[in-house]
Amino acid sequence: MILLFPDGRLTARRWVWVLRGYAVAVACAAAASLTPALAAGISHIIAVNSSGDVTDTGHLAHVPGALTTIAYLSIGVIWLSFVGHQVLSWRGATGERRQQLKWLACGAAVTLSAGVLGNALDSVVAASRLLEVGVTAMPIAIGVGILKYRLYDIDRIISRTLAYAIVAGLLAGVYAGLVLLTTEVFWFHTPVAVAASTLAAAALFNPVRRRVQQAVDRRFNRARYDADQAVTAFAARLKDAVDLDSVRDDLASTVRLTLEPAHLSLWVSHRD
Repeated sequence: MILLFPDGRLTARRWVWVLRGYAVAVACAAAASLTPALAAGISHIIAVNSSGDVTDTGHLAHVPGALTTIAYLSIGVIWLSFVGHQVLSWRGATGERRQQLKWLACGAAVTLSAGVLGNALDSVVAASRLLEVGVTAMPIAIGVGILKYRLYDIDRIISRTLAYAIVAGLLAGVYAGLVLLTTEVFWFHTPVAVAASTLAAAALFNPVRRRVQQAVDRRFNRARYDADQAVTAFAARLKDAVDLDSVRDDLASTVRLTLEPAHLSLWVSHRD
């Protein structure tokens, strides 16, 4: 899916051979994982290891271990080549194609993050919920990219997600630091320290969020950042403007820069 995203076409003929090698490696890996269960079913001798997986009973020819290792390594290398191909495509893409690749990258990031967190959690229920999110994130992102539905919202989603994640991390650090400072250094009672730290973190939320959001928009949502800068500059120029024609021209150029309309008309009402 990653290699063929978003239109199902290969960009070069050499990828055909890569896909064939990938199919062979997957077939070897599948044979290696299915052979023990098949051998157990044929011989009616069931042997399991400490993890509860069926082990090879030796009653059926099996894939050599070295070949299995090579197959899994090949799959990993080919996956990385698919990702590298799309990263290079994103660097050279513009417009709609770039937005599609951003959706793919976001789906992959959510899937990877959910998998890592799910494996790290001790709670089976929470880990299962996270893994469910990870499994569905990639198909949803690919579907949005292929169907081209609300593609241009991805910049806003990325900037908001990064901003709130950074703010949450910063405030959590500030909160923990204040609690430790007040309880271990100043010897306040724990309820008082927790209440004071909570109020301080709540007071810092909006100032920190504005600064972080501005920094993230400058990097990941440049169109919105440039539009805000253009509107701010226009408002500053408008304070000292006295000529109606210059204001009208300045307004039209600002609207074209920020909104990029196909057509622009401006009506001015004159009152005596």
